Amino acid sequence: MLAREDPEVSALLAERFAAEGIAVLVGCEPKAFRVEAGEKVLLAERAGTELRVPFDLLVCALGRAAHTADLGLEDLGIALAPAGTVQTDAYLRTNYPNIYACGDVAGPLQFTHAASHQAATAALNALFGPWYRRRADRAAIPWTTFTDPEVARVGLNETEARQSGVPCEVTRYDLAALDRAIADEAAQGFVKVLTAPGTDRILGATVVGAHAGETIAEIALAIERRIGLARLLGTVHVYPTYAEAVRHAAGAWRRARITRGAQAFLAALNDWRRGAGSARAVLARLLAAAADRRPAGPARGGLRAHRHAPPALPLRGAPCAGRRAGVRSRAPRLGRAPPKARRGA
Repeated sequence: MLAREDPEVSALLAERFAAEGIAVLVGCEPKAFRVEAGEKVLLAERAGTELRVPFDLLVCALGRAAHTADLGLEDLGIALAPAGTVQTDAYLRTNYPNIYACGDVAGPLQFTHAASHQAATAALNALFGPWYRRRADRAAIPWTTFTDPEVARVGLNETEARQSGVPCEVTRYDLAALDRAIADEAAQGFVKVLTAPGTDRILGATVVGAHAGETIAEIALAIERRIGLARLLGTVHVYPTYAEAVRHAAGAWRRARITRGAQAFLAALNDWRRGAGSARAVLARLLAAAADRRPAGPARGGLRAHRHAPPALPLRGAPCAGRRAGVRSRAPRLGRAPPKARRGA
């Protein structure tokens, strides 16, 4: 179930469905449909065992395929991808530079909002291509599976990062600690964010919970505009809202980076400022802080962060969603102090 998402997402939904009395049968092969004594029955096989599933109504979700037949593409020599979609470059051009394709026929994300984004990009590039072009970046296109709870994602998830050999750090915030979710009795789910090691640059995120489709929009904007977790942490969010979960996830990322050396240095500095310590102790702690890089300890309030290291033999040239060469997100600069008032003003 939801094979494209992380296993913990599928496990959470399966647990929720089971609690509501919904039976999920995976790995089954349908064999026949019959009507027995006026009852509709599906006969299926799973692991060599025959299953008999009575039902009232059958809904078949077969997926979608690009409709490229009878368009004359073969006559023009327009190249098609193995999946049957029109093959395009990063600017949505076909192998003919004056012919563009967008939407489901171009793929690979067959969503209405993705088609709208591609349509605007293709029109802009077709009109102003010689002077201005824009890439159809897939890294910042989110999507939502409208289950209960909702599952939303943008960019890489942990499974894809591991399979592609993309090093990342994973930060998770559980909605069980979110006041709005508690008040709505909808505290099932989490926010999980992948960042580049040693930075706050977001590679992708998964949100599971109520209103996940709305919550993911802020993270999609952060990827698109190269906004890091540090700046999201410094953004004021309305209390109590589900959007606060993004800020709490950013806080978990920040706390996971605190080391024991840093804590010891700050403790010595605070003692010195209160007159309970010496400047010599502060200097000693400062030197020790550089050497003691051990994590300060587990985060509190449903927050936890861990690192995912790359495999021993990472794939060469593996794609990195949301990556921009030479760009690193950073915390916002502190504003300047207001000028002093002039005398006589």
